[in-house]
Parts: sequence; C-alpha cells; structure tokens
Amino acid sequence: MLRVEKLNAWYGASHVLQDVSLEVNRGEIVCLIGRNGAGKTTTIKSIMGLMERTSGSVTFEGHELLGRPAHERFAHGLAYVPEERRIVTGLTVRENLRLGLVSSPNRKKEAELIDRTAEIFPRLAERLDQTAITMSGGEQQMLAIARALISDPKLVMLDEPSEGIMPVLVDEMFELFQNLKAGGTTILLVEQNVELALGVADRAYVLDQGSVVHHATGAALLADAEIQERYCSV
Repeated sequence: MLRVEKLNAWYGASHVLQDVSLEVNRGEIVCLIGRNGAGKTTTIKSIMGLMERTSGSVTFEGHELLGRPAHERFAHGLAYVPEERRIVTGLTVRENLRLGLVSSPNRKKEAELIDRTAEIFPRLAERLDQTAITMSGGEQQMLAIARALISDPKLVMLDEPSEGIMPVLVDEMFELFQNLKAGGTTILLVEQNVELALGVADRAYVLDQGSVVHHATGAALLADAEIQERYCSV
C-alpha cells in the first residue's frame, strides 16, 4: 500500500532523514521505534507532506506523492494524528468530528459517520455535546484519532498516541488499534512505549540518527532485548 524509498528530509541545513526506506502492506500495523530524535516523527511528517524539503520517493497505492501538498495526500486516503493532538478545545466533541469531514468526499453522510464513529469510541459517544477542553488527556487523544478516522482513510499515521495518558486508557487505545486492524484499517504507528507497540505490530522498523538500522516482525523485536537496549532505551 505504502512504499517509501530513500527518503531524505532537512530542517534548514540539518539533514535529519537519510535514505529511509520502508513498506506498509494493506491491513498491517507497522511501527517505527527508536530513541527520541531518531527521526520517527520526521518520517511520518515527510510521508504526509508536512516537511518543507524532502527527496526520494513516497508512493501510495502506486501514486507518487512526494512533492504534492498534504491536502492532496489526504484526498488519496492518508490521515495523520500528530503528537500534539490539535483538537479544537473550545468546540464540542461532535463539532471536532465534523472538522474531520470538511475536505472529505463523504461529508454529505456526516450524521451517519458521526454515529458510526461513536460506536467505535464509546467514551466519545457519551460526550458528543461536551466541550473538548473538559475531557481528560486520554479522551482528547481518542477524539483526535476519531477525527482522523471519520473520513474513512485507507491508512492512518499515529504519532505517540500514548504520550501522557493514564495506563488504563492506553490499554484501551491499543485494544482499539487491534480492533481497527481487524476491521481493515491500516496503521503506521510511532510509539515510545516499545513493549505495547511491538505487541500489536505486524512489523517494525528501528530508526537511529535518521536512518533505518533494523527491520523485523513485531514479535521478533519484542523478543530481542539487545536491539531494544541498543536503540530504544533512554
């Protein structure tokens, strides 16, 4: 579904991604792991078209996306949930969900899609008319994910979804990811909680200093304490 080949990215004069290559197949959960600053967030921002300077190739279902703006990549079926969530805290849950349909060809089915999304996210179903700022951090993260999913993307990229969230909600969130996969959603996940991430991932790529240094199944990496210690420990 997604093929990234020799992807390079720069922040000003700083060459932060160096020939990153990876693949995501339809229906997989693929995880990017590594220490802070390894290039994980930059990789998915580059895939989404949010870096000013990139080179290489990003193909999605056979279409070359590099050089195209983020909104065109969204139209192809890519969705992105940034680490900062970026929900509109002054709006209700329902209104935030509606924002996810602004540029979607499915926006005429808004009520139906909000109802369907509420079924997937029971916590949000109870809070549709509640102002987002009144919810916990974990509930706000659920809302950010729901807003990305309401447009029915083919692939959703999640950046550090468990950051700063209570353990009980983190477990609930990762169970949700497995349910989404079972329903056909493809996920590219950046996550600092290595054990949880590898526990749900079909495959994982290890990044270090802007390069892919290892690639294996989630189960193999979960069992490889040496790789985790070398590239993922703080």
